[in-house]
Amino acid sequence: MATGKIGVTTENIFPVIKKFLYSDHEIFLRELVSNAIDATQKLKTLSSFGEYKGELGEMNVKVTVDKGAGTLTVSDHGIGMDAEDIEKYINQIAFSGAEEFLNKYKDTANSIIGHFGLGFYSAFMVSKKVEIRSLSYKEGAKAVAWTCDGSPEFEMHEIEKEHRGTDIILYIDDDNKEFLEQARIDTLLKKYCRFLPVPVISGKEQEWKDGKYVDTDRDKVVNATEPLWTKKPADLTDEDYLRFYHELMPGQEDPMFWIHLNVDYPFTLTGILYFPKVKSNIDLQKNRIQLYCNQVYVTDQVEGVVPEFMMLMQGVIDSPDIPLNVSRSYLQADQQVKKISGYISKKVAEKLDKMFRDDRASFEQKWDDIKIFIEYGMLTDEKFYEAAKKFFLLKDTEGKYFTLEEYRALTEASQTDKEGTLVWLYTNDPTAQYSYIKAAADKGYSVLVMDGQLDPHVVGMLESKLEKTTFVRVDSDIPERLIRKDDDKDAGLTPLQVDIATTLFRSQIPSVEKAQFIVNLEALGVAAAPATITQAEFMRRMKEMAAMQPGMSFYGEMPDSYSLVVNTEQPVVKAIIDDATSALEKEVEPLRADIEILNNQIAAARKEAADKKETADTSEQEKKVGELRSKVEDLIKGYGADAPKVRQVIDLALLRSHMLKGEALNAFISRSVDLLDK
Repeated sequence: MATGKIGVTTENIFPVIKKFLYSDHEIFLRELVSNAIDATQKLKTLSSFGEYKGELGEMNVKVTVDKGAGTLTVSDHGIGMDAEDIEKYINQIAFSGAEEFLNKYKDTANSIIGHFGLGFYSAFMVSKKVEIRSLSYKEGAKAVAWTCDGSPEFEMHEIEKEHRGTDIILYIDDDNKEFLEQARIDTLLKKYCRFLPVPVISGKEQEWKDGKYVDTDRDKVVNATEPLWTKKPADLTDEDYLRFYHELMPGQEDPMFWIHLNVDYPFTLTGILYFPKVKSNIDLQKNRIQLYCNQVYVTDQVEGVVPEFMMLMQGVIDSPDIPLNVSRSYLQADQQVKKISGYISKKVAEKLDKMFRDDRASFEQKWDDIKIFIEYGMLTDEKFYEAAKKFFLLKDTEGKYFTLEEYRALTEASQTDKEGTLVWLYTNDPTAQYSYIKAAADKGYSVLVMDGQLDPHVVGMLESKLEKTTFVRVDSDIPERLIRKDDDKDAGLTPLQVDIATTLFRSQIPSVEKAQFIVNLEALGVAAAPATITQAEFMRRMKEMAAMQPGMSFYGEMPDSYSLVVNTEQPVVKAIIDDATSALEKEVEPLRADIEILNNQIAAARKEAADKKETADTSEQEKKVGELRSKVEDLIKGYGADAPKVRQVIDLALLRSHMLKGEALNAFISRSVDLLDK
C-alpha cells in the first residue's frame, strides 16, 4: 500500500473547491458522469485506431445509489487507470487528461467532454470519503484502489477487479443525504445528462402494479445518445422538430418556426432554436435556452452567448468552443463568445428574411406574435436592425401590412407637412381612439396600429433612423393640425370674446385626477366636433417612457397635460359664445378696460425704473389687477354654472376621450336627459 500527499499549491485545496470553484453542489454529478463518458469515448477512439484490440463490451455508464451503505457510485467500462495514471491525473490537481488526449487525437477523438483532475475533486463537496477502483485497458495492468477523506493525504493499493473501467464511490456526508435518494439523482441526471453520447443507466424501469409503481428488472437508461441537433437538417422532418421541442418544453403550444444551427468554421456550433408564441408583454425567462458542451448540459443562463433579445427563444445550443470556467457554470465574455453571439443573430435574421420572401402571407399571419421579438432585436442590436428593416412590418387600422419603404410610398403624397416632413399617424388603442381614427381617415390619412409594449421605443428609434419622418399619435391633436399643411386659421373672435370663451370653458372643466387642461379656440369648420381633447405628443411620449425607465421619473410624476380645443365655427359653440358675450359684455368690458389701464401703468412704471436702473414698485397695481381678474372670472364662472350646454360640450369631448367617469359621467347623463326634454 502506498500513501502520499496530493500535489497542490495550497495546504488544503478542498475548502477552496467547496467554497469557490462550484456554485452548486449538485454539479459534482455532472462532472463525474462527464469523466466517465470521457473514459468511454477515449477507449472507442483507441479501438478505432487499433491501439486497443480487446472487446469493447457494454459501453455505458452506471450511477448506483446504495442508501443503506450511504454511497453513490459512478461506474464506467472505459479506458480505466493504473497507479501511474492516478498519480498523474488525480494526485496532480488541475492536470487535464482530456486536454492531453485531445492534443494527440484532435482530429478524430470522440467528443471528449470533461477534464480529469479538478472536476473529479468536486466529489468532495458532498462526500466525507471518496474511493476510486480502476482497472486500465493496458495489457497486464494491475487494478488499483485510491481513497481520500478530503485532506491532502491519500492511500493507494492494488486490488482485484474483474472488469476494465473505473468505479468512483462517494461516501455521502451527513449534510448531503439528499444525494442518496434515487428521485433526486434522477432529477439531476435528467437535467445534466439527458443527451450524453453514451448510455447512462440509473435505477430500474418502473411499471404500475397493485395501485403503485414498482421496479422491474430492466435497467433505466436516462439519456438520448443522439439528440436532434446532432443530426443533419436534411434528414429531419417537421414532425421530428416538433417532437423534440415538446420533449424540451412539455405543455407548450407548437412553436411558430425554428432554426437549426450547424457550423464548423470558424468555430463549432450546433443547436436548434425555436420561436414560441409570445405573450403581449415581454416575458424574459432566462432558462429557455440550454447550453451544452458536446452534449453535456452546462447552463441555462446563456447571457453573452445568445443576444439578449433572443432570450425569448427556446431550445438548445451546443459548442465545445465556448470557454467555460472549471465548473462549466459561468460563461466568460471573450471574443469567441461574441463571434458566436453575432453568428446566431445573423442566422435568425436570415431565417426571418427567408420566411418573409418565400411566403409573405404566412409571415404576415405570424407578425403579431413575432413582432415583439423583432422589435426587441432592432432596439438592442444595430446589426440586427440593419437586417430586419427589410422585413419589419407596419400594420394599419384596416389590418394591412407594409414594409417601411412600402408605407413611405403610400403616404408620402398625402401625409407630408408644410415643412417637408412625412407624418405617420398611429394609434395605441384602436377601440378607445376610434373617433380620432375616423376623423383622420375622413381626411384621407392612414393610421398605423402601434399598441405593443415596445412600440413607444420603436417609434423613437424609427424617427432617428428614417429621413424626415415623424410619428404622431392620432389623438394628439385635432385632425386639421395632425399634419400641418397651412398656417392656422384665425378663430374670428374679438379680444372680449376670446377672454369670455376661454374663461367660460376652462371654468366648467370637471376635476380629472392627475390632469390639467388648457383651452384653445380654433376655427375648424361647421362640420367638425364642437370640442376635442388632445394631448401633446412630446409630453405624452415622455410619460410613457418614464413608465418603463425609472431614470425618467421626473416626467412620470408630472400631471398629464391636455388641451380642450373648442371649435368656434361649430353652430352650438358659436351660439354659446355669442350668448355669453351678450350676457356678460356690460359687466365684463369695464373691468377689462380697468385692467388694461392698470397694465399700461405697470408697464410704464417698469420702463421708467429701468431707464433709471432702479426697481419699480408696482405691487399695488398688480394687486388691483389680480382682484379685477378674479371678478371677471367669477362673473363668467357664475354664468357658466347656469349654461348647461357649455358643460355638455366639454363632457362630450371628455367622453370621446374616455375621461368622463364617476360623478361627472352621472351628471352628464342627467343633463342629457334634461336637455332632451327642452
